[in-house]
Amino acid sequence: MSGTIEARLAELGVTLPVPVAPQANYVPVVRTGNLLFIAGQIPIGPNGIEYVGKVGAEFSVEEGAACARLCAINILAQTKAAIGDLDKVVRVVKLTGMINSTPDFIQQSQVVNGCSDFIVEVFGDKGRHARTSVSVASLPFGVAVEVEAVIEVE
Repeated sequence: MSGTIEARLAELGVTLPVPVAPQANYVPVVRTGNLLFIAGQIPIGPNGIEYVGKVGAEFSVEEGAACARLCAINILAQTKAAIGDLDKVVRVVKLTGMINSTPDFIQQSQVVNGCSDFIVEVFGDKGRHARTSVSVASLPFGVAVEVEAVIEVE
């Protein structure tokens, strides 16, 4: 463990995974100045891709939020891989959450709260961020949620 953020993750019972390599022609993180742009992270757990299906059909709002939380864990794994120490995070600037949902689904914000709540739980006030939450017709590999992030670092 490097510092206080990783100690907080340990308190929460969270171990960051080794980040998964992209499955297409892009890089997982781009740094420009003090900003990290984290490519959309999907719910990949220890056994591979999880939460395949639509929120509002196969998954409830609560399950969608759990999926978004897993996306947040993968965002932090990519961040750590890029900067080496999560204590170098100055603030989480923005999250964009995309929900693979049924056409009539209107609880996008509650789903992406799974990611937002976790980020704030880990980083406190420097985890408070701007956010966009939208529904889409489909996501890569059929997953229920994908979240991208912009993070300011030292």
